[in-house]
Amino acid sequence: MSDNNEFNIPENKQEAKQRIQDLREEIRYHDKKYFVENQPVISDAEYDDLVRELEALEEAYPEFITEDSPSQRVGAGEIDEFQTVEHKSVMLSLDKAFNYEELKDFDDRVKRNWKQTEVEYVVETKIDGLGVALLYEDKSLKRGATRGDGARGDDITPNIRTIHAIPLKLSEESILSNAEFRGEVYMPREAFEEMNAKRLKKGKEPFANPRNAAAGTVRTKDPKVVAKRPLNIFIYSMSYYEEGDFSTHEETIEEMKKAGLRINKYVVKRGIDDVYKYLQEFEEQKDALNYEIDGMVIKVNDLEAHKILGHTTHHPRWAIAYKYPPTRKTTEIKDIRISVGRTGKLTPIAILNPIELSGTTVGRASLHNEDEIERKDIRIGDVALIQKAGEIIPQVVKVIKNKRDGSEERFQMPHTCPVCGSKAKRFGDEVARRCVNAQCPAQVKQRIEHWGERGAMNIKGLGPKLLDRLVDNGVVKNIAEIYKLSEDDLADIERMGHKSAQNLLEEIENSKSMGLSKVLYGLGITYVGDHVARVLTKKYNSIDDLKDANKKELEEVEEIGPKIAESVVSFFEEEKNRDLIEELRSNGVKMVTEKEKKRQFLKGKKFVFTGALETYTRAEASEKVREVGGRVTSSVSGETDYLVVGEDPGSKLAKAKREGTQILDEEQFLNMLKTHKLP
Repeated sequence: MSDNNEFNIPENKQEAKQRIQDLREEIRYHDKKYFVENQPVISDAEYDDLVRELEALEEAYPEFITEDSPSQRVGAGEIDEFQTVEHKSVMLSLDKAFNYEELKDFDDRVKRNWKQTEVEYVVETKIDGLGVALLYEDKSLKRGATRGDGARGDDITPNIRTIHAIPLKLSEESILSNAEFRGEVYMPREAFEEMNAKRLKKGKEPFANPRNAAAGTVRTKDPKVVAKRPLNIFIYSMSYYEEGDFSTHEETIEEMKKAGLRINKYVVKRGIDDVYKYLQEFEEQKDALNYEIDGMVIKVNDLEAHKILGHTTHHPRWAIAYKYPPTRKTTEIKDIRISVGRTGKLTPIAILNPIELSGTTVGRASLHNEDEIERKDIRIGDVALIQKAGEIIPQVVKVIKNKRDGSEERFQMPHTCPVCGSKAKRFGDEVARRCVNAQCPAQVKQRIEHWGERGAMNIKGLGPKLLDRLVDNGVVKNIAEIYKLSEDDLADIERMGHKSAQNLLEEIENSKSMGLSKVLYGLGITYVGDHVARVLTKKYNSIDDLKDANKKELEEVEEIGPKIAESVVSFFEEEKNRDLIEELRSNGVKMVTEKEKKRQFLKGKKFVFTGALETYTRAEASEKVREVGGRVTSSVSGETDYLVVGEDPGSKLAKAKREGTQILDEEQFLNMLKTHKLP
């Protein structure tokens, strides 16, 4: 807090108010010059004096403090829990191109579907950070949220506010006032190195790479900690806006610049050949950038074309990400171990002498299956060339055979599961071996862990270490049994305190109402990922509808081919899977869509009406109740759940009071129907 004696604090309220407004505008101007344009015009000491004077004035006149004041960037308290919020529009992924031919295919599709002979593109760097959506209302920052599953993300507003490159108020120079912007929060390379050096000096674990550091920081629950970390942001698009009429993506970029948002450099190129030429030129510059990139993004410039081309449920058809060839390095294969997945698949994993690759430390690489090991003649002790495919999964490209000295050992794929000892067999023409024991602890743990993942039921705290103890001690044997866990079950778990146990049980309880698409993804049906699960729930409102569907019906659903249809039918044909679904249902897991939940939210509830309602006739009100699963009877009894009371109620009101029936007035009744929530 500033010392008021340092500054001339006006005694006149209006003078003080005016000085506060002037200081805010001045500080916002310098924030833009320093954090957005990288062109500071005053020293750090002069800037600090402006901020301290503003704090002193606001301390003297707290009635003039506003949410978008530069003094209010860092909140006082910690965040208890990140709330889930819906984005204005879905944050889609991007389709990918890895070479000129794939870029040309994209360009051909755009020209064919837009009926053009040549297309103008905007080319931007694809920042390797954490995707966020920033919502502004009346020019003030109202919300910052993570990408999450695309439709919903975590509300991280208190943390977003601490990033100085994000204006708390949009500039008056811009027409934009109510809009949602998309961007990537990242950590500059130099700042990341400096921060890690400080952590090491203090004996703290360093972050693995800038992306992990940025993502972890943004999800920290103490905004004061976030404020001390060197986060930055680039905004790359407007997903929603109420003001302005723009014809090109370039125009929106320039308007966002006027609004005070930090925009990365971009170029406009005509034709895909010029785009590719620029991509090749830029490849030589990318390693000199002070931030990590994950390729380049190519967007059709014309906004009318965006509407015509549209999008799939995964990506827009008017944009594509170009991925540069992956970085490769050599290292020694120290060992080969077997990992058992949730479907029983045995995957050989190469244990490597750790190397730095694409900004991360790599110590393991997938060898896929025994055929792949034989084809590449991979042996323990080999020196191998490693790459990160798609900048994500480390893989062994080949072994360097001229480095062999004779000490290398051939690897034999086991015919038994290394976890439970059961047979590991190949089925049909599959190249992978699978453990035949469905109750294998490794499979059970993986299935439950997948069920609790963020993209599925989002059960925070249900991690590998806890599952090791729960499964190894026989406390849980399948997904459904986590819903039977009690505090007593968790009390014996090492380091599981009372508060942690309560939090986990609350997370498990909350997961019961995540909805059908999350359940389908969480069940781990082969080929049914997050996207396919959402596609299925557009057609099927409940798991009962889906489990009785045949292959032909499923193939009629857009984007569902024969392979997915067969997998879904096969899953539900298995008696153990049907038993699991019934066990989940009996434990309270809701396996219907949001639409169906709303449609049936009064299921099993009995209503009685007395008196005259203003909004509906008695018959209309009764029909409204029946539409959402409720029942209407003519008289009050001990089984009546609600009595809805209008004008001039009869004797039913007195009886309801004697029976202890819940009484609703018309306003409460209408609100219940509107919100789909029981009073």
